[in-house]
Amino acid sequence: MSLAELPSLRESLEAHGLWAKKAFGQHFLLDLNITRKIARLAAVGAGDVVIEVGPGPGGLTRALLETGARVIAVEKDERFRPLLEDLARASGRLELVFADALRVDEAALAGGAAHLVSNLPYNVGTPLLIKWLAGPWTPTSLTLMFQKEVAERIVAAPGSDAYGRLGVLAQATARAHLVMEAPARAFTPPPNVDSAVVRLEPRADRPSPELLDALQTLTAAAFGQRRKMLRSSLKMLGGEDLVRAASLDPQARAEVVDVPGFLALAGTWIERRAA
Repeated sequence: MSLAELPSLRESLEAHGLWAKKAFGQHFLLDLNITRKIARLAAVGAGDVVIEVGPGPGGLTRALLETGARVIAVEKDERFRPLLEDLARASGRLELVFADALRVDEAALAGGAAHLVSNLPYNVGTPLLIKWLAGPWTPTSLTLMFQKEVAERIVAAPGSDAYGRLGVLAQATARAHLVMEAPARAFTPPPNVDSAVVRLEPRADRPSPELLDALQTLTAAAFGQRRKMLRSSLKMLGGEDLVRAASLDPQARAEVVDVPGFLALAGTWIERRAA
């Protein structure tokens, strides 16, 4: 049986008596028009390796396989094994890994370069993104669906309400763009919020692991008290002296400091600790 001959996703779900689990943050994307658009935005094709997290019944998986790519699907919910094994047999290019994506070694799975394309489970989307951005393994590209609010935080500019720690970390390590929106009604069952797809391309000049660790520490402190001036929110890390040494205004608040400013803060903090 080929991919085109497989039953529809809805028919497969009904045949196996499957439903979305709220505890896993599952909302199924069954519209192949939408999943195919995501695959196009991911710009993957024959010869590419794609890691997909949380395939569920395999809607996006089907679209990715149609491009000719080899797909490694990481799924925590064993209930979907029969549906995904049907896809694997039909395509010959699908590898199934039943495990917690927060604990898998992507470098070992891919054996080299790979793209990440996923409709991420809502409850682990942010931790997974931070894991992939911070390394040590770096994907070729990331095309990921999040709750719309999270997607907006990833691409937010300084001075906006959505700008925060996640945006700084994402934009320090990658070029990030919001490339597609998906209304709640596109999912089964519909979530309470809309979703959006973000495309991230890792920077060639991404910060070193040491600088990224420092950046995470600085942004956690600064945005943990985002309404306070930097001299106060960073008091335990060096306060006004640290901020001035990084050529920033001690009276500025975290929400107006751009990514280069936070990288300067992180680099200065590393230098002062080593002195």
